[in-house]
Amino acid sequence: MRYEGPIYRPPSEADSLLVQATVGCPHNRCTFCMVYKDGPRYKVRPVDEIIEDLCEAASIYGEKVSTLFFPAGNTIAMKTADLAQICKKAGELFPNLARITVYGSIQYIFQKGPAKLKTLREAGLCRIHAGLESGDDAILRQVKKGFDSKTAITAGQWAIEAGIELSLYVVLGLGGREQTRQHGQHTADVLNHINPHFIRLRTFVPKINTPMLQDVKAGRFLMLSPHEVLEETRLMIENLDVTSQITSDHYTNYINLEGRLPPDKASLLADIEKALQRPQSDFRPFFIGDQ
Repeated sequence: MRYEGPIYRPPSEADSLLVQATVGCPHNRCTFCMVYKDGPRYKVRPVDEIIEDLCEAASIYGEKVSTLFFPAGNTIAMKTADLAQICKKAGELFPNLARITVYGSIQYIFQKGPAKLKTLREAGLCRIHAGLESGDDAILRQVKKGFDSKTAITAGQWAIEAGIELSLYVVLGLGGREQTRQHGQHTADVLNHINPHFIRLRTFVPKINTPMLQDVKAGRFLMLSPHEVLEETRLMIENLDVTSQITSDHYTNYINLEGRLPPDKASLLADIEKALQRPQSDFRPFFIGDQ
């Protein structure tokens, strides 16, 4: 099997077979992301090569494969017919395959539209991991996500209506101190409209070779303290009205929050309150990310 460029996968895909379908990211403008800033440029691998890799993997792993993830950063941007073809082929090759997953930015999910998303679900695509990051339009513009909250709501609703599981990522602290309340509140508002299957929490860490690191160093962006991140998290969870699984499966977070809403809301908020009683020196120190 062949791989090119950085290969990332969500923590929940740790046990999945990884077969690369695309290289890089077609957007690649987010000011907080370092992954593809030095390349490679976005491209879609030839379908016949992807199928060759699937066949090779099937000859090695066969019945052991139950979940499959197609990297890289924005595989949903593939032509619908091509992505559907490799999903169908995977279903034929792996008899115990229960889930096929991709990364997909909101704007590319939106570009598919309801009919093409349904086509992909019928071909076997089960789940999309997408970076919402924030529900606040000003913050989305500042970090150059390439979509607004209205687009996020529509794209998310379309994916769910097509029968695809939606896993949305939120970056705590992305608005800095000046915009923390609007970040928490507006993100909750967007999530309430979408009601995704999963809400995955990340905490903002400035990364090497990114514009946001330069803003942090210059004092233009004031990062939240550990307690301020926890307070922002509390605000968001207090305002959530969803039936989603919340998880904070990432090394950037100050505490681990796991639960399903609405039944676990009280316990999640209690965990936050307990953490707020700890001194800030108890939490991980500031660091600059390199991955």
